[in-house]
Amino acid sequence: MRVHRTVIALLCTTLQLCFGTVYAWSFFQTMLVRQAGWTFSQTAWAFSITIFSLGVSAAWAGQVLPRLGPRKLAVIGSILFSGGYIIAAAALRLDMLPLFYIGYGVIGGAGIGLGYVTPVATVAKWFPDHKGLVTGIVVMGFGVGAFLLSKGLAPLLVVRAGEELAQVFFWLGVIFACLLIPCSLLLSDPPAPSELSKVVAGPDAPQAAEDETAVKTYLGSQQFVFMWIVFFFNIAAGITVISFQSELLQEVWGLSDPSLEPATLAGYGATLIAISSLCNGVGRLFWGLLSDRIGRVKVFRILLASQMVVFGVLMTETNPWIFSILVCYVLLCFGGGFATMPPFVLDVFGSRKMSSIYGAVLTAWAAAGIVGPVYLGYLKDVYPDRAVMYCFLVGILMLGGGFLFSYLLTDDRMRLGRPTLEGTLREFGIPASGRG
Repeated sequence: MRVHRTVIALLCTTLQLCFGTVYAWSFFQTMLVRQAGWTFSQTAWAFSITIFSLGVSAAWAGQVLPRLGPRKLAVIGSILFSGGYIIAAAALRLDMLPLFYIGYGVIGGAGIGLGYVTPVATVAKWFPDHKGLVTGIVVMGFGVGAFLLSKGLAPLLVVRAGEELAQVFFWLGVIFACLLIPCSLLLSDPPAPSELSKVVAGPDAPQAAEDETAVKTYLGSQQFVFMWIVFFFNIAAGITVISFQSELLQEVWGLSDPSLEPATLAGYGATLIAISSLCNGVGRLFWGLLSDRIGRVKVFRILLASQMVVFGVLMTETNPWIFSILVCYVLLCFGGGFATMPPFVLDVFGSRKMSSIYGAVLTAWAAAGIVGPVYLGYLKDVYPDRAVMYCFLVGILMLGGGFLFSYLLTDDRMRLGRPTLEGTLREFGIPASGRG
């Protein structure tokens, strides 16, 4: 069945919106602690395992997408993501934390990772004439997904289920399956190879072994290592805030006005998740466009340095309005890192190796997902009165490390050995034997 490319763009955006709801995790954080009796450290591990599984599976998906195709990969990811919620619902009903880790964390996170790379790669093939704009819109959907869940679907289900989280997670799994699987089944590559696919895929198989060797060499280069480290620190700082932003704001509001009811505080927390998720999405467009003008390295330096200042203010900020605005800026920068890194990889390593190397860079996302939420969950349990201050202090140290490593990066194109005419032609998908 022939599908118009505008429909493909809408399908890809829908997929990203659903998978991006993972960033609304803090909406359920306090409810899980209160209802299931789990500690903040235990619940933080659930989110960390999810992000770790997401990063690892996304890296693998980038390698196999050309072979399996977008439809198969998206369907598998959709089934895993939806099934993860249903298994998590069973875990809540049975009060089994390890099963919750497996369902929501391992299975659901792997589903997100498999589905994350598919929409962007697919829509780029359909829109070679507007790939920057359309991929930016699709990636923005991942950031906006938390808004739809925290301010729309999740509160509605909580009210209907009487705050019974097992039912909420079960129906989320069903709803996501009904949305994701049909969209995935309609995905396909364009009927004729686009100019972009020619560039990415290269001329033919003879260069496959050469490309594999080049990728391994690039992955062992200092430039790749420094890019990975800078990306890791920016994600770790932002994802720490994402994992607990609702709880953190509720604490600040509670100190500002002790008379507020828990339900009111939870509503404020959900509002922050919604607005900050919009900032996450907008940041992916804004910083990506800015990096085209001033360069990728400069943008990363601005992201890291400005967040150090913001985290310093957040350490002692007690005004909930200012606190919320600053958290939204952190999410703006968090999204900016994800928008800037793909073209950065493209600039430095070239288009032919972009998918493989960017997939490897995404393992920084997996590592940050473990480090960030886990240390904050520990602080919440051990130092409940000073957790906010310590959280942002550690964030400053991480951002400072990333800022220092950013001075070891360059925007220059990296090549193996001396550039040759044949190598340059191959890099752009032109057979050397056919140059005339």
